[in-house]
Order: sequence, then structure tokens, then C-alpha cells
Amino acid sequence: MRAAAVLLLLMWASEAQAHAGHVHWSDTSTTWTWNPWVTVPLAVSGSLYMIGTVQLWSRAGIGRGVRIWQALCFASGWLLLVLALVTPLHWLGERLFVAHMIEHEILMTAAAPLLIVGRPVAMVWALPGRVRSRIGGWGQSPWIARAWLWLTTPLTATMLHAVALWIWHAPGLYEAALADPWIHWLQHLSFFVTALLFWRALLMGRERTYGASVFYLFITSLHTGFLGILLAFFRRPIYPIQTSQAAEWGLTPLEDQQLAGLFMWIPAGMVYAGAALILAGLWIARSGPRQQRGRHAHAAR
Repeated sequence: MRAAAVLLLLMWASEAQAHAGHVHWSDTSTTWTWNPWVTVPLAVSGSLYMIGTVQLWSRAGIGRGVRIWQALCFASGWLLLVLALVTPLHWLGERLFVAHMIEHEILMTAAAPLLIVGRPVAMVWALPGRVRSRIGGWGQSPWIARAWLWLTTPLTATMLHAVALWIWHAPGLYEAALADPWIHWLQHLSFFVTALLFWRALLMGRERTYGASVFYLFITSLHTGFLGILLAFFRRPIYPIQTSQAAEWGLTPLEDQQLAGLFMWIPAGMVYAGAALILAGLWIARSGPRQQRGRHAHAAR
């Protein structure tokens, strides 16, 4: 549904640009993003994961360490990053608020969880043995281990992600990101990194954290939905720079903002609700056998 919405938006934008005599969205030199601060990390991460997974499977067997479906999840998440940051969606997001919102939600609610489920630790296997050993040693350092444990605690990760989301949607800071490419890059980085921590804490925790994960997903759906409702029902544009070009695409500035708010409110909220339902199902399914084992152990006494 989300991919269809993106394609429809790009097709609509393409027609509007053609009538206005502007550049066409398929013009790779103009509307595609080739900033090395974007393309190089994408190329390096994708190459490391592919090489690392092949190395791991050559030693342990295909599907060992990283399952095939997990590798497919990582590939899907990586392609979604390309869609959000390289394709004309990013270019369009600088001109339409709703496209910018779609870009952000792809980063936070689609690409991030898929990458986490895909076990990105496989990238380490692409490195030489000495480097892997050194990284392993760093990971066992007490202060690094404590910091990582704190960052991936569900409460901490949820709060960091919420703070990043709300701070960057303050009108002054949001529009500063549109005016300065470096601030814009920092905005995307903070959204993406905190989303990775958020999904890592909620999806990769132990079974006993499933209940907490459901709770934090519910909280996140509430506060992101509230922000979306504010954007959708506010009576005037909050971000005049972001919505200043809406008329070129057949929208008023207020309509552009309302569409962006609706997208944050409903489709993104459905992702959080869906993830919560999946985790709740796993929690219930796995708590049954554990309770039965507990009763058998008690009876054996």
C-alpha cells in the first residue's frame, strides 16, 4: 500500500512537472541524489552485508547464522533506504510536505525494522579476522557494554526516538533542515539511528520483554499519531517554507500539510499496531509452553 502511494505520487508529480515545463522526475542528474554522504554509506553497508553473509554461509552452511528470510528482510530494508534517500522521492520531498513525510516514515517504520530483523551483525564477517577480534574486544569492554545495554533498553530507545521526532518537527528546526543540507542530513540521521535503536530494543529482546515491547509500541503509536493529528487538523500551515511550492503540484499549502499529517497518523500508526499484534501473539504463544513447563516442574517436586 505504501509503495503504491509513493509510485502514484511520483506519477502525479511527473505529470504536473511536465505541464509546468520543469525537469522530469526521471532526470537522474537533477532529481536523483548522488551525495556521497548518502550513497557511500549505502554502498558500503550493502556490500559488507552481502560479503559477510556469503562468508558466514560458506563456513556454517546456507541459512545458518543468518536465515534466508532475514537476508531478504535486510535487502528489502536497504532498497527502501535507496527509495527514500536516492530516488526522486527525496527531491520531491523538498517540494511537497506529504512526500517528505513519506520519506521519513519509510526510514523509521519500514527500512529500520527490516534492517534490524535482517541481522546486520553479519557485516562483521566481511572484515578480516583480526578486525573482527578487535571489534569483539571492544564489545566486551564494560563501559561500551553498559552504554549499549542502556541504549537498547526499551524505555530508553523509545524516549530517544520520541525526542528526535518531536524536536525535529518544531517549526524553526524543521525549516532550518530544509534550508541547510547539513542540517537536513543530521535530521535524517537522527531519525534513522534512533529508529534502529527503537526497533532493536523492541524486536530483538528476550521473550520476557515482549509485554514491554507491546506497551512501548502502543505509546509510540499514540504520540506519533497525535503529532499527525496536529498536522492534519491545524487550521494554517505550520511550515510555510515546506509547503510554499504545493501549488505547483495542485495542492494548497494547508492541503499538503493535512496529507502529510494523515500519512503520519494512519499508515505509520498501522505499522506500530501491526508490530504490536505480532509481538503480542508471540508473547501469548510462548508463554503457554513456559507455564506448562512450570506446572510440570512443580508437580515433579
